[in-house]
Amino acid sequence: MRISFFDRFRLGVAVAVAKTVTALVRSLRLGAASVLPGEIARRLHPNLLQLLSRQVKHGVIFIAGTNGKTTTSLLLRTMLERQGWRIAHNAAGANLVNGLMTALLANTNLIGQLSADYAILEVDENILPKVLPSIQPKFILCLNLFRDQLDRYGEVDTISQRWKDAIAQLPKETVVILNGDDPTLSYLGQQLPQRVLSFGLSEPEAYLDEIPHAVDSIYCPRCGHSLDYQGVYLSHQGDFHCPSCGFEKSKLAIDSRKWPQILIGIYNKYNTLAAVLAAQEIGVDADTLLDTIKNFHAAFGRSEELEVAGKKVRILLSKNPVALNETIRAVNQQRSNGGSSTTLMVLNDRTPDGTDVSWIWDVDTEKLVEKGGTVVVSGDRVYDMALRIRYSQAEGNVCKLIVKEDLQDAIATALEHTPTGETLHILPTYSAMLEVRGILTGRQIL
Repeated sequence: MRISFFDRFRLGVAVAVAKTVTALVRSLRLGAASVLPGEIARRLHPNLLQLLSRQVKHGVIFIAGTNGKTTTSLLLRTMLERQGWRIAHNAAGANLVNGLMTALLANTNLIGQLSADYAILEVDENILPKVLPSIQPKFILCLNLFRDQLDRYGEVDTISQRWKDAIAQLPKETVVILNGDDPTLSYLGQQLPQRVLSFGLSEPEAYLDEIPHAVDSIYCPRCGHSLDYQGVYLSHQGDFHCPSCGFEKSKLAIDSRKWPQILIGIYNKYNTLAAVLAAQEIGVDADTLLDTIKNFHAAFGRSEELEVAGKKVRILLSKNPVALNETIRAVNQQRSNGGSSTTLMVLNDRTPDGTDVSWIWDVDTEKLVEKGGTVVVSGDRVYDMALRIRYSQAEGNVCKLIVKEDLQDAIATALEHTPTGETLHILPTYSAMLEVRGILTGRQIL
């Protein structure tokens, strides 16, 4: 790619400033410098994202969806690195434009030359259509679509339509990998002109007993008729067909039974399959894939395990109805196996979380409190969460509810109520997760 002398000069200035900011933020221990350098560099050179992305040797890989982006991108990165590829990656989960730019800048030299075989970039579902004109990825992984921050994003159908319109404009060589168990995404893939590969489960023994209350897309995206489900694995994801128009689940390109899953929770089986399918397309061998899965460590806040005061702590990001339902499901499975009897729930309503917290009433918190034990609640909207838990308690329920406005006090209290040998599960929204990690590790994300 040839650029003018003036563009090259502006690029050099933007890179130099970004690297200086990164060094200052880290040296002063203000955070990971995952956002601010890119934001400043973008103001100095508005076309910087396009210039940098075009230098990625083998192409950019976008990972989009409501849940699972950070875990899937880290797993895929690990697989490719173990195969010998050099990877640029927004590992801190900063998935807006400034975060994408910061990730690419981190892999450039002082004159703006980028050195990476692939760039793995997790992308916020709302900005995916906005960045596709600037970055034309080689692969797009579409993990799922659930209701999340309705005050910012709108309904699932709205996002899906935007995705379709934007992806359809990409070159035919683009490979789209999507969740075939998600009716909205399955239908999206069936309309695209690009090569589409689907992942999903073929394990009827993993069906839920019933469709959860927090379900989004149980109507046919083609004709609007109610879908017939043979069974659901997670929210509206499952084995389905439409009795009216014949729309059905896309044929899967991967056998879910052949691959173990990373971490706990059925949602991590989906994350595993998405990463494996992409890695196979790129050429990673099966032995490397299996070994990576078996030795994988969680990304920060996503089933991340820490040791605090001699006790184990597991942080499970829970930022929308489906995510919280699934983390409750995973926690209950651990408790059935003799796991923790104490849970800390932290609810914030800041911009990264979504300012509307009414979604907590779509969560089946009854399934958490019916197991008994202790639930500690905290966060900016501590009393909203406390009220939801209180309404979840049936007469005679032995679950103990503790309300703590101060987060540090809440963590200390939850640890005190966690017996030795058990694991404290912390279920925070996004900004709350960053606060929890800041308290537990002494390091924030910026």
